Amino acid sequence: MGKVLIVKGGYSETLDKDINKTPSLGDVLRTTVILNYFKREQVTWLVDAQALPLLQGNPYISRILTFSSRTLHQVQKEHFDLIINLEKTPSCCSFIDRIKSKKRLGFYYGKNKVLMQDYLSGKRIFASDLDYYKNSPDGLYWQQVLAKIIGRKWRNEKYILGYKPKTKIRYDIGFNWAIGKNWNNKAWPKRYWQQLEGLIKDKYSVSWQQGIGNLYRYIDWINSCRLIITNDSLGMHLSIALKKKIIALFGPSASKEVYLYNRGIKIFPRVSYSCIPCLKKVCSRKRNCMEFILPQEVKKRVEELLS
Repeated sequence: MGKVLIVKGGYSETLDKDINKTPSLGDVLRTTVILNYFKREQVTWLVDAQALPLLQGNPYISRILTFSSRTLHQVQKEHFDLIINLEKTPSCCSFIDRIKSKKRLGFYYGKNKVLMQDYLSGKRIFASDLDYYKNSPDGLYWQQVLAKIIGRKWRNEKYILGYKPKTKIRYDIGFNWAIGKNWNNKAWPKRYWQQLEGLIKDKYSVSWQQGIGNLYRYIDWINSCRLIITNDSLGMHLSIALKKKIIALFGPSASKEVYLYNRGIKIFPRVSYSCIPCLKKVCSRKRNCMEFILPQEVKKRVEELLS
């Protein structure tokens, strides 16, 4: 049994060149897919404290450490067989590069820039060029790219969520309407959510997002719904992990990298904007593309999935 250190706190999305002020919890959750490749190893995961509920109870993580001076000092004294660093902040890369390990994968610090071994081309690339993956004509799913980063092949492996929800099904539909601070541009207008509720409430029971600010309550709420209608967000990834039926609303973000495991439908704006997906956090147009996803179309898709 080998010792593996996975470094994924959420400070930067693995395939996004930007670094976040607020941890991307969805990116932490979907990174759990790589645990499928290390089920027999002794895995230590270094993560931001806010993401702990996404990893606690995971049967394939031996130890969870949060970023602090104490834990960083602790791992620096250890020796690992493999380090997978999926954080591209220069300070994190510089620190991780000083930990003893037989093999390293992911990001590292070199030539005053953060780089990563690109298993798609066999070359090393700068972290600033990671949008290549999102705009790649190959149309690879995120899981496929992540597997390639660590030299593996994705064979439909799923996310692994350790927390076991305490709820049972109570609602037909859950409105996962709120969006994280990092990506307000991805939000479907709240007035559309309200219009959609008016269109379907006579036939289906509807619950608006619960558990904001408490991950355990949030997971329990998602588990209580048969179908989740969602922006591209943490809630979408939690719904995937919980094997829910999903209607995912996409506009500025890269929909082709998201795999719903044949349990959902993606809806896109009906507008001829050449910028879709722009991959930007702020819209430069007078009318955001998400406004061109109409409630009537979402209602039609609800009836298809819940018929």
